[in-house]
Amino acid sequence: MKPKRVLHVIDSLHLGGAQEVVMNIVNGANRERYVHEVATMHGRGIYWDRLAAQGVPLHSLSPHKLVPLYVPALAALLKKGAFDILHCHLIAANIVAKPIGAACGVPLILNHDHTNDPKRGDVAWLLALDRWANGFAQHHVAVSASCRDFLVSREGIPPENISLVLNAVDVARFQPQRTHRSPGAPFIAGVGRLKAQKNFSLFLEVAALVAIRHPDARFLIAGTGPEEQHLRSEAERLGIAERVTFAGYVADPRTIYEKADLLLMPSNFEGLPMTLLEAMAMEVPVVASRLDGIAEVIDDGVDGALCTPGDASAFVTAINHLLSDSAARTAMGVAAREKVLSRFSARRMVDEIEEIYDRLLP
Repeated sequence: MKPKRVLHVIDSLHLGGAQEVVMNIVNGANRERYVHEVATMHGRGIYWDRLAAQGVPLHSLSPHKLVPLYVPALAALLKKGAFDILHCHLIAANIVAKPIGAACGVPLILNHDHTNDPKRGDVAWLLALDRWANGFAQHHVAVSASCRDFLVSREGIPPENISLVLNAVDVARFQPQRTHRSPGAPFIAGVGRLKAQKNFSLFLEVAALVAIRHPDARFLIAGTGPEEQHLRSEAERLGIAERVTFAGYVADPRTIYEKADLLLMPSNFEGLPMTLLEAMAMEVPVVASRLDGIAEVIDDGVDGALCTPGDASAFVTAINHLLSDSAARTAMGVAAREKVLSRFSARRMVDEIEEIYDRLLP
């Protein structure tokens, strides 16, 4: 049987959890049944090289997001490629690609919902546009129950048209390496785009307070983004600049998890963050905001610690407790790894995605 042709369209191939999900789907695909290609709305990005190294055909629809060549470029690509499935990721790709796919006669169009960005719900015109574009999709994939609930309550999508497919990680790649962790100064890491969603400003505020009790503690922020200069200035203002390393983009996050005692995630909103699952897979205890997909994954006090979003004192209390109790940290990390193995493996996610393909496009 001739394999089905799948085109993934995503806003960008820069650093992000949705990009990691796309790579896991493509890498884990049953290649006898599905052939995957990936198109980014503009430019290239970090994941361009990663996907290219796997031999995945790639397409950049516009040289820059301010040069909107997406419409003619995507239409031409869809016509030329004769794709059976158009799989759309992130807001801009969902809005632009779905109506073009419908106009080009793509048999199956999927909307993959990755995050609970409040902008989509709070900005009336964006919500209206997103709801309009959703009418061109035959089915929707939600990465967390909170994402699914948003699609039902705010987007008006019938529950039966949504499949819950939890994000997942390559558990063979992300394995614990305790031998790399030194018994010396506590090391607390944060990983993600330097933007308001991830709330690294609170990360720094918490770091300054933790340092009062643990004066030898060190902190690392891995990622790039528009808030970098502001965050560097905040570290200076808080008097912790010498304690905080801004590592920029780290190609292999395992090098961070191998050395970290804790991962701190004070996010303002999420879908189901890949960083959370990666750290858990490597037995790194996570202290995170009690919201969205994070709260759906972590059993507070068992395989992670949950704190009221924005409450610096709650994060400090949780971190100080774990830094003072190595046995509790170890037990939490082991429990986290066990949960990821049982529920969040990439193999499970790919199987569920391909089951949707099979069911909707026999």
